[in-house]
Amino acid sequence: EVQLVESGGGSVQAGESLTLSCTYTGDRFGANYMAWFRQVSTERRGVAAITFDGVTSYADSVKGRFTISRDDAKNTLYLQMNNLEPDDTAEYYCAATSKRPYKWSFLTPYEAWGQGTQVTVSS
Repeated sequence: EVQLVESGGGSVQAGESLTLSCTYTGDRFGANYMAWFRQVSTERRGVAAITFDGVTSYADSVKGRFTISRDDAKNTLYLQMNNLEPDDTAEYYCAATSKRPYKWSFLTPYEAWGQGTQVTVSS
């Protein structure tokens, strides 16, 4: 199982940008399929996902504003967040699994999770 660590969270104003990073170590095949989730209270939902060969998926609420990418030479997953909105405020988590999930936004297929990084957007 791969180990994940998020970084890059912070407090910004609406309309600003922020980039999150997630570094992984351990079994590289455990990071074949990676995703970003965000949690408000007890509700954790998918934000974006990317496969080992670069195929991406996005939640409707972030399409056109967020970009997920990966640089496997640096063992790093990224989430570029542009034009942030107050509703983007959440704890952001990266996740990884070795096998392609039936649906990228389901929580249970992911075998590894980071500790989370807080993003706060003020109006």
